[in-house]
Amino acid sequence: MNTPSNMLALGTKAPFFELPNPSKSNEIQSLDDLKGEKATLVIFMCNHCPFVLHVIDKLNELYEDYHEKGIEFIAINSNDVEKYPADSPEKMIEFQIERKFDFPYLYDESQAIAKAYDAACTPDFFFFDEKLDLIYRGQMDDSRPGNNKDVTGEDLIIAFENLLLGEPQEEIQRPSMGCNIKWK
Repeated sequence: MNTPSNMLALGTKAPFFELPNPSKSNEIQSLDDLKGEKATLVIFMCNHCPFVLHVIDKLNELYEDYHEKGIEFIAINSNDVEKYPADSPEKMIEFQIERKFDFPYLYDESQAIAKAYDAACTPDFFFFDEKLDLIYRGQMDDSRPGNNKDVTGEDLIIAFENLLLGEPQEEIQRPSMGCNIKWK
């Protein structure tokens, strides 16, 4: 089922979290520890969703381009792993190694953080400025599995560039689309 973003209100403060990072022996990492110097992109995603698989390589490219400019990415998996064992913490480690992405990938077992962010789908993107105020949420670009549009990362790139240049964000922000978060 294709589920769109709920589109949390712009200006919302990033809800705080402390979550384990399976790739770092379940070290607890918090938003304050991880946030970027200039901005932070919080991504709700998982290992098995075709919408995530469709964008993960481009997302990693964007990370490589923008991490050095002070924008940090933090991915969070909130899926119910009992019903969806492909999203288990062990598989998160495998997925990170296989897809070679370096940004933190945290596990939200209680699903409290997904609820705090009003996350709805995988992938769901939330972009916060240096004060952790929400300035962009929605899609990465117009591409979806099977629609034959190139994965460009365009919507995120525009949001990143606007932030870095001190320009206002686009007024029209389109919802992301993906598999629904697998709630317990």
